[in-house]
Amino acid sequence: MKGIFSGLIALAIMGIPSIADAQAQRSKEFKDKYQLKEAVVLSRHNIRSPLSDSKSDLGRMTPHKWTDWSAAKSELTSRGGALETMMGQYFRKWAVDAGMFPENYVPTADDLNVIANSMQRCIATAQYFTSGFMPVGGVRVNHRYTPSKMDPLFNPQLTKVSPEFVEIAMKQINDMGGKKGIVGINEAIAPDYALMTEVLDVKDSPMAKANDPKLKALDNYNTEIVLEKWAEPSMKSGSALKELNSASDAFILQYYEEPDTLKAAFGHKLTRKDWEKLAHIKDTYQDVLFTAPIVAANVANPLIQYMYDELRSPDRKFTFLVGHDSNLSSVATALGVEEYELPNAIEKKTPIGSKIVIEKFLGADGQEYADINIVYQSVDQLRQMQLLGLDNPPCIYPLSLKGLTRNADGLYKMSDVAARFEKALQDYENIK
Repeated sequence: MKGIFSGLIALAIMGIPSIADAQAQRSKEFKDKYQLKEAVVLSRHNIRSPLSDSKSDLGRMTPHKWTDWSAAKSELTSRGGALETMMGQYFRKWAVDAGMFPENYVPTADDLNVIANSMQRCIATAQYFTSGFMPVGGVRVNHRYTPSKMDPLFNPQLTKVSPEFVEIAMKQINDMGGKKGIVGINEAIAPDYALMTEVLDVKDSPMAKANDPKLKALDNYNTEIVLEKWAEPSMKSGSALKELNSASDAFILQYYEEPDTLKAAFGHKLTRKDWEKLAHIKDTYQDVLFTAPIVAANVANPLIQYMYDELRSPDRKFTFLVGHDSNLSSVATALGVEEYELPNAIEKKTPIGSKIVIEKFLGADGQEYADINIVYQSVDQLRQMQLLGLDNPPCIYPLSLKGLTRNADGLYKMSDVAARFEKALQDYENIK
């Protein structure tokens, strides 16, 4: 993993504002020149328990016992709630410093909009964030359904599917693996698979002792993709990427949740680089399903429209949307964000609790400008539960939009960003 220092040097060479300059405690010179008018934040939920329990294939794939989670499967853990409160406290200090809100502000329905997917982990994340962000504000967390049910706003489902769409989507997915297509994608992360099976001690697992034919899936690199209308892009069971993704997900969550690193790794001595390799399986799974351009334009369309509407709402100051990593991945791709790898993270694209933040400024010249960053707690901040503030901010990484140029102060023209939203919406309309 690139160190934070080398990452900053690379950003400086490319003319991109550094992490220290982006959405942090802005200088007086910057504040004299630009007034922050609004922020739209798309957040992933914080630490949850795995989607599968110990009685599932995930539990039978290892002889070891997974961590005793503080929540039922798929729900936000106590640690996740505490960490999200810390993130909300940071955003409060940032918003006060930026002049967006005074300390202890009580918002109106026009000022603030908080909406979460109707899954427990998303509603709870929003609740914990707002308790840190506006502790005396009496903030209402809006969600459409009784927990836990997917809201169409956040559900990364395909709403347009035709033979032509499937053909284009599969070509874009296969292109990720080069000449070998989906097999090439799997072969590229074969060393990650090997490490995963070693750390799981699969050879000693109940599944292995029962000679379960499901273990053959770990040698199958010909992953089958399913693209159906009104459903999320998915993979058929029976391939290494499908089966080991759930293990990757559980391991990363266990690493965040369990303070004892050795215990988190089932007694194996893993380096930070090893943890990155384990997480890379999950990152690849996300990329395959949600970052083919035509797929991203399809599944992200409701959120793209909603975020664009919020950015154009004249009285809105702060919008907080809580969904999933698939939401962040697809929205970033639909908006044309350049490829990136996050420093100080083992999940390189959408770490747990991460947030895409779009800031809108009014310049002294009367023009509107925008900044876009991804904000996330570093691995150490997550595992050590560090309090966040302007003196110890989360990681703030600038996202670059393909074909757009930042000005000398690191901002895009708001009109250019608006045009990018318009293009993403048009890309959806163009799907046959």
